[in-house]
Amino acid sequence: MIDLRSDTVTRPTAAMLAAMTSAPLGDDVWGDDPTVNAFQERLAEQTGKDAALLFPSGTQSNLVALMAHCERGDEYIVGQSAHTYRYEGGGAAVLGSIQPQPIENAADGSLPLEKISAAIKADDFHFARTRLLALENTIGGKVLPADYVLKATELARERGLATHLDGARLFNAAVASDIPLKQLCLPFDSISLCFSKGLGTPFGSALVGSQALIDRARRWRKVVGGGMRQSGMIAAACQHALDHHVADLADDHRRAARLAEGLAKLPGVEITSQATNMVFAHFPDEHVQPLSAWLKEHGILIELLYATRFVAHRDISDADIDKVIAVMEAYFNRH
Repeated sequence: MIDLRSDTVTRPTAAMLAAMTSAPLGDDVWGDDPTVNAFQERLAEQTGKDAALLFPSGTQSNLVALMAHCERGDEYIVGQSAHTYRYEGGGAAVLGSIQPQPIENAADGSLPLEKISAAIKADDFHFARTRLLALENTIGGKVLPADYVLKATELARERGLATHLDGARLFNAAVASDIPLKQLCLPFDSISLCFSKGLGTPFGSALVGSQALIDRARRWRKVVGGGMRQSGMIAAACQHALDHHVADLADDHRRAARLAEGLAKLPGVEITSQATNMVFAHFPDEHVQPLSAWLKEHGILIELLYATRFVAHRDISDADIDKVIAVMEAYFNRH
């Protein structure tokens, strides 16, 4: 199957599997796994932060970051479309007793500065305490403008807020903008980085930040069940991806642009967005069900909803993109 549903469907390469199975292991809860320790040290250095902490998933990494920044009854400002608010099961509220203050995202994925400022609560016991601004980069495949990020984080600091970045696809942002990872991380107090999307690991995310924040995060990771034992196998996969797969993201971006170009020529199809490795398109309602069946019949997996997302990733080739376009063209030629 040509699976365009998400870049989470990627599978580890033979070289990555070899790195995982040959990694020196220890008990990471005791701090004894040498592969985890080496990966965390290298990632902290590459992101310009004091320390890093390995997690099994990005959802858990984000959750623990929010819990490390906020106490019960505190509040974080976040976008309506942000993963930490919309797609992570309400974990901050359910498990952290942290109140989200959602703001409607602008078209470019940013949170308007004036809306951030207006959402910050006064220091009054009637209100939840606003403690944190959480942004996401990329969001909907779009890279947040660098000048906006600086203004937003500066505003947060001026108002006494900490800052967290859901950087699940920050490597895509770095490649697309040609801005070093360390520079993208610099404005934030903490950053969650995911390795199981475009970088192709079977699992693994990490949180980076100050030593004090990572110390708090380590405790919360244990509380939410993220303390792992011989997790060097995860760290080895993440390190292999960091060493060998980041530059390949440019091919994903190129293929997404090629797909958008081909889809835009189809009758009635509107490309609503194409950025980095994602294409969002709108298909006429009458074609959604029959086209979905047609694509599946031809070995193409995609969720054709009202607004459809196509995601290019390292398991998709140029030939796959050409086939998707050709199969789409064949469908519309019949109809």
